[in-house]
Amino acid sequence: MNNITPNLRNNWLSLVGFILICLLVFGFGGLFKPEAWYANLNKAPWTPPNIAFPIAWSFLYLCIAVVGWQTFHSNKLTLKRLWASQIVINALWSWVFFGQHWILMGLVVLVILDALVINLALKSRREGLLLSSILLAPYIVWLLLATSLNTYIYMAN
Repeated sequence: MNNITPNLRNNWLSLVGFILICLLVFGFGGLFKPEAWYANLNKAPWTPPNIAFPIAWSFLYLCIAVVGWQTFHSNKLTLKRLWASQIVINALWSWVFFGQHWILMGLVVLVILDALVINLALKSRREGLLLSSILLAPYIVWLLLATSLNTYIYMAN
């Protein structure tokens, strides 16, 4: 926490704002449920049980909110743009994959999201935002899992 300024430590209200942004994205994604269409797809043997997804995403969105909070108080425009871009692309995937049933486009969206988040983690680390780079690690792992699942679905269906 040494790289967080005293002003940032005291600015808890803005953290609530980032949590609300992430809750909105989580809620938007929840509008597009994996219904019968998804149930009938050939899925990868390593697909987690359905209950794992809301649990994982709840934790990940909390991490993403803290990263956004720290990023937007860093005065680094590149980091701000990367965070904002990844949250928009993150929301887009649910609509593309579950809402429109566009499997290949879902994969494209995920690859873009992977690149954005990995880039955000690396640049955060370079800028001294160690907390952000650490909090992005589980998000990256989950995204790479999601990318592998989406790839399998694309290839097997």
